[in-house]
Amino acid sequence: MTTDVESRVSNDHHQALKLWLRLLACTTRVEGVVRNRLRREFATTLPRFDLLAQLEREPDGLTMGELSQRLMVTGGNVTGVTDQLEAEGLVTRAPHPSDRRAFSVQLTPAGRRQFRRMASVHEQWVIELFAGWDADEKNQVYALLAGLKRHLATVDAAAPKRSKPRT
Repeated sequence: MTTDVESRVSNDHHQALKLWLRLLACTTRVEGVVRNRLRREFATTLPRFDLLAQLEREPDGLTMGELSQRLMVTGGNVTGVTDQLEAEGLVTRAPHPSDRRAFSVQLTPAGRRQFRRMASVHEQWVIELFAGWDADEKNQVYALLAGLKRHLATVDAAAPKRSKPRT
């Protein structure tokens, strides 16, 4: 049996902690399957797939900063992945039309074809991974998580601003 973050839980732990670790364990497992399949079937990584997905949604392209923000990674990470994808002819990078300090990244036609092929297969993987629930269960979990998401948005917004700790 594989251990995961949930293996740290005991009956004494608060229900909220158990739920958090169960969600994290499930997310980690789904992500692991997707990462392995992307590597095996497309010789690519999840960060590359995610970057291509962001560009597919924005035909006019995104700046490196916008990609960094959307992917929630550093600019250096985006630059490294973009360099690889550009070398493979999947994206182009050009000076931004209105900001001389920025570059705009767009999918090439080959990049768009490659991403669409991967996205179609990726969707089938996700359907397979959630096949353990029937449609009603999926709808119920989806609605419950929507409520949690709304609550979390208010928690962070309502949190008092703390000063930075001294070092």
